[in-house]
Amino acid sequence: MKTLKLTNETTKTLLEKLLKRSPISYGSYEKSVNEIITQVREDGDEAIFALEKKFDHAELNADTIRVTEEEIREAYELVDASLLDVIRKSLVNIRDFHQKQLQNSWFETKDPGIILGQRVTPLGRAGVYVPGGKAVYPSSVLMNVVPAKVAGVPEIIMCTPPGADGKVYPSTLVAAHEAGVDTIYKVGGAQAVAAMAFGTQSIPKVDKIVGPGNIYVALAKKAVFGFVSIDSIAGPSEILVLADETANPRYVAADLLSQAEHDEMASAILITTSEKLASEVEKEIEGFLKVLSRKEIIEKSLDQYGFILIAENKAQAIDAVNEIASEHLEIVTANPFEDMTRVRNAGAIFLGTYASEPLGDYFAGPNHVLPTNGTAKFFSALCVDDFIKKSSIISYSREALEQVHKDIETFANCEKLTAHANSVAVRFEDKES
Repeated sequence: MKTLKLTNETTKTLLEKLLKRSPISYGSYEKSVNEIITQVREDGDEAIFALEKKFDHAELNADTIRVTEEEIREAYELVDASLLDVIRKSLVNIRDFHQKQLQNSWFETKDPGIILGQRVTPLGRAGVYVPGGKAVYPSSVLMNVVPAKVAGVPEIIMCTPPGADGKVYPSTLVAAHEAGVDTIYKVGGAQAVAAMAFGTQSIPKVDKIVGPGNIYVALAKKAVFGFVSIDSIAGPSEILVLADETANPRYVAADLLSQAEHDEMASAILITTSEKLASEVEKEIEGFLKVLSRKEIIEKSLDQYGFILIAENKAQAIDAVNEIASEHLEIVTANPFEDMTRVRNAGAIFLGTYASEPLGDYFAGPNHVLPTNGTAKFFSALCVDDFIKKSSIISYSREALEQVHKDIETFANCEKLTAHANSVAVRFEDKES
């Protein structure tokens, strides 16, 4: 990790470096992704089967593309009972948290003859993408499916790449079944996103696509946005730890490494007012690297995107926190709750010594699908709101409209939209005659 004095220039340079990791910067991949999307849009299932053979080395057809009940039963036999127990406990926490986000329709009578309101309805069908290949993420299944279920989405489908044997990870299947996914398809990559966006003979078109994936998945989601809604275009994982001299350096080091192991492009940053803590954290990192299994990935991540920034004071440190707007922010200071009130930009905030970031990844309940690459300045965590839509309700009686129709006509005529003005005026022609 690089240790630097925190300055305005340091922060600016760091932000520029981090933003280069964003999927929207990878234009070189877009041609390939667009070709896949076009192929699926034009040829449907035929394209899906060919692309799955090419990329996932799986032989699929209309009879095998969908996960069967027998395969789900088999998955339950293969998953360890202790893992199933944890999945169910986590599911309860995630569901309880998201149920507090539910919104209700509302109506009010503002004045005699006027009814205004908002009708809240769930999306009709949601599509969840879950990565496969080298990694398995049952936690992502829960985090993406549960808010849709709580929102009341009547149909949820899931796409996930199979292995060369045509099988899907058992833990992924079990998590999907426990969370309430209706149908699971053995499709991965950009072709899965295209299938959910436009529909094929086997896979229905959805209203929204959510879930993480590699660069091809991210760019495919970007390309189909507008045909369907998406959650976000996620970049590599990131953590920022704000710590002072009271922090335990061993804990801080462990938490930084928990994100660095995700990906060679993952970012791990410590901002501290204590040079002593900075030095101790560096030593702890060196010790952990000798025993951690993903050492090579962690080292590449830290070499490129690992930073220890030493601030002159707490105010300067928090200013930098807000500028970086990290996906995960841990505040490990003497007064974390007080410091949290000055933080405006972060995907998820973890307070205190024992709120380690993996607690949020797996178990606590808040969603771990979070804004990356500084987008926490204007985006939020995935939530129930992502799976609902709101319709405005307006009703005026003749008497209520008569009180304001001249005002509306004045506004419309100001904008030279005479048909707008006429639409109101025509209702009171009898008054003019």
